[in-house]
Amino acid sequence: MKSVELLWRLPLGLIGGLIALWTFPTENIWILAPIMVTVIAASVTGAGFWAATLVGFVAGMAFYIAHIEWISQYLGPVPLIALSVLQSIYFALGLGAWAFLYNRLSKKAGFSNPLALALIFASLWTAREWLANNFPYGGFPWSRLAMTQSESILANYAYLGGMSLISFAVALIGFLLFLAFRQIRSQNKLPITAAVTIGAVFLIGFVIPIGNTEKSGEMKIAAIQGNANAGLFANPDRGSILENHINATELIPQNQLDGIDLIVWPENASDVDPLRYPDIQEKIEDYIAKYSAPLVFGTITERNGDAFNSSLYWDNQGLRDYYDKKRPVPFAEYVPHREFYRFFAPDLIDLVNRDYAFGVRDGIYELEQGSAGTLICFEIAEDDIPRELVDMGSEIILSQTNNADFGFSDETYQQAAIAKLRAIETGRVVVNISTVGKSVIFDADGSVIDDVEWFTPAAMVETVDLRTGKTPAMRFGLGLEFLNLAASAGLLVWSIRTTPKKRRTKRRR
Repeated sequence: MKSVELLWRLPLGLIGGLIALWTFPTENIWILAPIMVTVIAASVTGAGFWAATLVGFVAGMAFYIAHIEWISQYLGPVPLIALSVLQSIYFALGLGAWAFLYNRLSKKAGFSNPLALALIFASLWTAREWLANNFPYGGFPWSRLAMTQSESILANYAYLGGMSLISFAVALIGFLLFLAFRQIRSQNKLPITAAVTIGAVFLIGFVIPIGNTEKSGEMKIAAIQGNANAGLFANPDRGSILENHINATELIPQNQLDGIDLIVWPENASDVDPLRYPDIQEKIEDYIAKYSAPLVFGTITERNGDAFNSSLYWDNQGLRDYYDKKRPVPFAEYVPHREFYRFFAPDLIDLVNRDYAFGVRDGIYELEQGSAGTLICFEIAEDDIPRELVDMGSEIILSQTNNADFGFSDETYQQAAIAKLRAIETGRVVVNISTVGKSVIFDADGSVIDDVEWFTPAAMVETVDLRTGKTPAMRFGLGLEFLNLAASAGLLVWSIRTTPKKRRTKRRR
């Protein structure tokens, strides 16, 4: 490729990546997501592998920095840039792989069809997302195209195949738009195939039967947002965060106090571990006796020399069960290979002064009314954890989170969007309860049952459905992931092995 082409490809990729600023919550202009894909696809399609990889890296840096700027809220730009570089490598290689495949397949019978090309592009995009979401150190399960669609009809695809199917649909639409624009420009011809396919993708979204899992009972829940300064690097007075949540519970209206089946506080709702301090344990038990309802709340626990980010289930008989976070966040809740990374940024690494251990217990609480599954903070973004809760019989999902570190940034709205998609995907009510917000209770069809303003103490009291049964996403979602990965890998291996004859002949000489 002539280097002069980079003069327009690089700026086009940069513009495509920057569109992410408006596609993700809080801005949440979901219709821009496929257009973002269109622009990025235009910047690399037809380029060579290395040129497309370079353009893809620039597009990736713009993409990530545009919508995850909240990572720099308290730690400055270095962690944001480091994470964006790592994720942009995946982004770049994914687009480089697409350019390589396009150059090989677009001239082959059966693959030059616009729909076939769009399906391959969407498959590669989705596979790249999966790899970035899982590697290394558990990946960064954020920034998927699916997250841009929580308010669009495409969100309903979560019911059929989870977040990856939504991403696939958006990437498919985006690439078909690119092909349509190119055909109109070059041939002045209406792209019927692209138009019909795009229309069909949207129309199917309207008939997907979301929220149809079987109702198995009801539960009256009080979800409490304490508006507490509970950030990782906060230094509040001992017990003040606990007091915030106790005081916020007093906001439950008198006429709604009767018959509460469960009170839920967020992650880190108690800044003192009641398992180690009798005075705090006594305060928790007095609180439970006052409201005649069991309590699920987050705190940091220590056992056998290890620290855990934990959720405790406590009733009038004391501690009944607990869950330790299975996926602590790398470089926030623990530092992998600490000495290696400390060599490069000792001041930043030393801010994470203790490593939380990985939990091994299941997140199922057996309540009197039914089974509640709990997860902690960013675990809502992990595909396998909500799936595991449903597999183990959860009839409702409690998502306990602490967004205090991120201030008035987009992070909390992005997380709420994920929680909504998880409600549709799992067919369960999701109680997304935060220390500072945004706290929302989503029904199994993704509709909002209740929500409260962020950075205000508040109580949501609602009678919600318990549900059983599995959505297609819960039954087949994992299989679809691996099928897509196998298809993408198979195409790449096949195309590499089928080296053009001219090149093989040249090497023999």
